[in-house]
Formats: sequence, C-alpha cells, structure tokens
Amino acid sequence: MADVKSTANAPFLREEELRQAIELLYYGYRDFTAEPDAMLARYGFGRAHHRVIYFVGRHPQMSVSDLLAILRITKQSLSRVLSQLVRQGFIRQSPGNHDRRRRLLELTDKGIELERQLSENQRQRIARAYREAGVQAVEGFRKVMLSIMSSDEDRKRIGRRGDGSR
Repeated sequence: MADVKSTANAPFLREEELRQAIELLYYGYRDFTAEPDAMLARYGFGRAHHRVIYFVGRHPQMSVSDLLAILRITKQSLSRVLSQLVRQGFIRQSPGNHDRRRRLLELTDKGIELERQLSENQRQRIARAYREAGVQAVEGFRKVMLSIMSSDEDRKRIGRRGDGSR
C-alpha cells in the first residue's frame, strides 16, 4: 500500500481516516438504497433495474450503447434487465432517426412515475445532508466523488449537468 502519510499538505490522510471513509461510503450507500430496494422488490426488480430506470430517465432518448458505457455491464446483463422493463411497460425503445439499427430509450409514463418514487427518498436524503453540511461541504463532496471516479468521460458527463437539465 502507498504511504499516504507522506503527502505533505494532507495530514488527514492517515490509515484510520481512509478506512473510515470507506466505511462511510458502504454505510451511506446501504441506507441510500434501502427504500428503493424495498420498492423494487415489489416488482421483482433489483438495483440493475433501478440504475437503468434512473439513467434512461436522466438522459431521454439515450442509446443502448450509451447506457452500456455508463453502467459498464455486459450486453447480456443489460438485455435481461432492459427486456423486462420494456415488456412491463416502464421503458420504450424506438429506432434512431439517422441509424434505424440504433435503439433509443425513454421512460414511459409508468417508468417516469416509478423513477420519481424510487428517487424521492434519495433526493430528500441528499437535500437534508447538503443543508446540514453547508455549501462548502457540498462542493467538497462533489470534488471527492469526482476524484473517486475512474473515467474522464464519466467526469465530463457529470460536469455537463450544470445547466439544470433533468
């Protein structure tokens, strides 16, 4: 393991603080996903379904290949989840305007409602945490999370969100 204590301007990067950050991510994610997981179970869905619904809702008319790039799962895994969501009327697929082989995805009204229900508790949790932490902590959290991400493309994708679009 790298000697994180040698970073001159970061005395807080001791082993214990790093381990605590890992635990905070685990505990936070557990609680962040608990309510949506219970809702998804009623449909026989799992977290993969939630991620598909979330990102298709966030990026209407996204292509299957773009969704694969975001989720970093196999075509086979996505196909299983996506076909179930299409079959049950949560997502609609349509051919691309310029390339008819390209499949574009969007939520149906039923899918929009499910996404809203799944995300409501999460939005409330984040809003409460941001209010309690304050403006500087919000920006610090954003910087930390962006730095954890491996992909420059993902960081760019998130960075384009400053326009307030859904």
